[in-house]
Amino acid sequence: MSIHKILLATDGSPLSHNAEHKAIGLAHALKIPVVAVHVTAPFHSFTYRPQLLLTYHVSLRDDSQESYSAAVAEVSEHILGNVRAAAKAAGVECTTHHLSADEPWRAIVDAAKKDGCDLIVMASHGRHGIGAVVLGSEAQKVLTHSDLPVLICK
Repeated sequence: MSIHKILLATDGSPLSHNAEHKAIGLAHALKIPVVAVHVTAPFHSFTYRPQLLLTYHVSLRDDSQESYSAAVAEVSEHILGNVRAAAKAAGVECTTHHLSADEPWRAIVDAAKKDGCDLIVMASHGRHGIGAVVLGSEAQKVLTHSDLPVLICK
């Protein structure tokens, strides 16, 4: 199997930064491009306190869809901008996508297929105990549902 393009899924966390460095390093070594995706939860009109959907240190000015959308767009651009800058510094071609999905794992798998990627690289936050049983992990769901190889970074 040969790898021609890597899909990097990132949420901007310190663990994701490690996955970003690994993906960019591998892409550099193989002289292939990276597609970076950041998936956020969509706003729903029945959402109680949209601030709770954000995993970032960003405050919403109000509970409106417009405020939520502006905040996630700003954060996503920051996260993906950092990936683009790191890729550019390493001489790696990089495209980025901000996706909105109720099931991030599905958006990641679908993006990899749509963009013609051969490998998915992402971090695992390593939930343990009841959290792993009840919530599962996006990385585990990607591993379970993807036909592509998945590199999990810790």
